[in-house]
Amino acid sequence: MRGYFGIGVEGINKPFNVGNLFRSAHAFDASFVFTVAATYKRAQGGQTDTSDALASLPFYSFPTLSDLLLPKGCALVGVELHDDASELPSFTHPRCAAYVLGPERSSLSPALVARCDHLLKIPTRFCLNVGIAGVVVMYDRLLTMGRFPPRPVMPGGPEGARFRKPAPLAEVALAERDGEDLAD
Repeated sequence: MRGYFGIGVEGINKPFNVGNLFRSAHAFDASFVFTVAATYKRAQGGQTDTSDALASLPFYSFPTLSDLLLPKGCALVGVELHDDASELPSFTHPRCAAYVLGPERSSLSPALVARCDHLLKIPTRFCLNVGIAGVVVMYDRLLTMGRFPPRPVMPGGPEGARFRKPAPLAEVALAERDGEDLAD
């Protein structure tokens, strides 16, 4: 898969949510994580970041929105329940992207929304937890960026990857016999 992505939060103040998001970002092979205008304490976030993501990923703490600096060609994608946002199932992810989620019990700031190249929303009835919303977006990116072949039309996995093997012959014979008894 070509390209890269990072994920971060704006104005968040619950370190456990950030730690959870960063742990998930590490699991999904993010290239970097960041905060904008957040009161994030690494020691507290580390209690939920059991993979110690910040030992493996670059972490950027931007004190203000004007300090936010992304690599050239990196699209800023706001994740927000916003009227103008594209719904995630219809969204094509940029090859190089930085996803930013808003704070708990609030939204991305209007200034950050104005700075975003794209806005996307997860089509839910109400907002999800920041860590969960981040996982949904990263999983969708993983599915849609060409790393995996298309899903088969029939239920189950790709050919040859069956979970349940055909029944042994004796079991088939018993089932057929039991079926005959019911018909009599």
